[in-house]
Amino acid sequence: MKHFYLVCLLAFFSLSYGQDKPVSGEIQGFKMYPNPVTNGKVYIQTAQNAPKKILIFDVFGTRVKEVTILGKELNLTDLDAGVYVLRVIEKDKVATRKLIVK
Repeated sequence: MKHFYLVCLLAFFSLSYGQDKPVSGEIQGFKMYPNPVTNGKVYIQTAQNAPKKILIFDVFGTRVKEVTILGKELNLTDLDAGVYVLRVIEKDKVATRKLIVK
C-alpha cells in the first residue's frame, strides 16, 4: 500500500511541476479551419491575433509537434494522417480542439 501512495505522490508532483505556467480561460474569437486538414495547412484565428504557442499531441498523449506561430497559418505537412489533439496557448488563455489530418 505504501508503494501506491508513493506512486500517487510522484504523479502529483510530476503533473504540478510539469506545467509551463498556469493558463486560464478560453481564447476569445478562436477559429480553426479547415478541419479535417487535407492540404497540410490549418489556419488558426483569434480576436487578439497575438503570437500563439501550438502543441500537438497524438492519441496516446505524446507531444508530436511544438511550434510558435505569429500569423494564422500552421504547417502540418510533417504529420501523418490521423487524429490529434491541438492545444493553442495565447498569452494566458488556452484552447484545446480535436484535429483530424487526412
